[in-house]
Amino acid sequence: MTTRIFLASTLYGTATLAAAIDAGAFAPVDRTILLLSNNAANPETTPGPDSMAGFGRLRSRFGEVRHWNEAIFPFHPGSWKPSPDDIPLWERYLRLLWQLGDDDVELVAESIQVVPALAVTAIFTGARIDVYADGLMSYGPTRIKLDPLIGTRISRLLHLDLVPGLRPLLLTEFGVEQELVPTSAFLAVLDELGEEAPELPQEVARAAERPALLLGQYLSALGILTAEEEEELHATMVRGAVQLGHAHLLFKPHPTAPARFSRRLEEEAHRLGVALTVLDVPVLAEVLYQRLRPALVVGCFSTALLTAASCYGLPVARAGTELLLERLAPYENSNRVPVTVVDALLPDTADRAAVEAQDLDVAGAGLQELLTAVGFAMQPKVYPGLRGAAEAYLARHLDDRTRRYFKRRRLTVLGLPGGVPQQLAFLPRTAAVRKVARRARALKRRAAGSK
Repeated sequence: MTTRIFLASTLYGTATLAAAIDAGAFAPVDRTILLLSNNAANPETTPGPDSMAGFGRLRSRFGEVRHWNEAIFPFHPGSWKPSPDDIPLWERYLRLLWQLGDDDVELVAESIQVVPALAVTAIFTGARIDVYADGLMSYGPTRIKLDPLIGTRISRLLHLDLVPGLRPLLLTEFGVEQELVPTSAFLAVLDELGEEAPELPQEVARAAERPALLLGQYLSALGILTAEEEEELHATMVRGAVQLGHAHLLFKPHPTAPARFSRRLEEEAHRLGVALTVLDVPVLAEVLYQRLRPALVVGCFSTALLTAASCYGLPVARAGTELLLERLAPYENSNRVPVTVVDALLPDTADRAAVEAQDLDVAGAGLQELLTAVGFAMQPKVYPGLRGAAEAYLARHLDDRTRRYFKRRRLTVLGLPGGVPQQLAFLPRTAAVRKVARRARALKRRAAGSK
């Protein structure tokens, strides 16, 4: 007997799995389990994927549904993984709990670099692994140096074609085969979700014109922006859409963002004299694409921006990516690749001509070469073989436009073009120079305080 366990933590991820199954990506097995994990900070009060509209339509692809939160209670799935000594005990426990017996187990996991995927794949030590990626992070490097006992068991990376022509960097250090989940299969699954989604507010559904859709993100929760900066980012989206000629705006907030984030937008829309509706219906952005065909989709670095452009052919624009590229820390922060993709490929709301042209040319933007260089700079120990490509890119293309994707300190530490010149590299490490710099800063603070 063979049992295949699909691990999912979002409705979007479950939809990706359903599309892959429909497309014949998986050979038949004796038994299938959809293992759901609610990774929210407070899963007891936050609905999981199986509580969202449309899940019932996806449920039919899987033999059984189990819940990781229940299996490991009272541990939190977003932070827990077993100690090496306890792994045999956990495997025995889960085989008993899920009636696996002596079945061969196959795993299909998301976000292999973090828990809960790391925990599940570590427990089932002999299981073959497929990884599926449903976001822009698949175009970046594996965010940690994976244990070879896990990495060498990974057979495939299944991913959506969010940026046609762009190849994922994720897991290439293990020579993992890459396989596209057909866009047609994914859209068919999204159509099913759309049929089950709740009705939209009347003022949205009956609007005379197609709205500009603004996608909110909860970046302050990640410590990237302050709450005030995030509110201003959303206000920038409003101003950008209005400057592009849109008078009917629809804002889709992040599901976990506080309600006050919307008030700043409403004030800005009122000041500009345009209609703004804040959507409080829990639906995927893709459902809105189907039902409303927005005249424009505006966001920061949401994966839904690329879904709008690649899957639905909708015009898109970005806002705030330069600020995010500056703020992301440390440099290897996994959000850096999604921000880089959106910034390099999509037009800014301030550039009307680019927004109207919608020329999303991956080759013309040199996106593959750029992400290779960024990926090496993020994880040089995981991808040492990319040094030559990174050096070549930086030597040819580092300028005022592309420097935003790299930090001078990072380039210096790695000895890459664009860092501090080699003959001056000793200065930051010189104790005497650091002492003089500290004394100068102290004097500057004193002078400012005496004014």
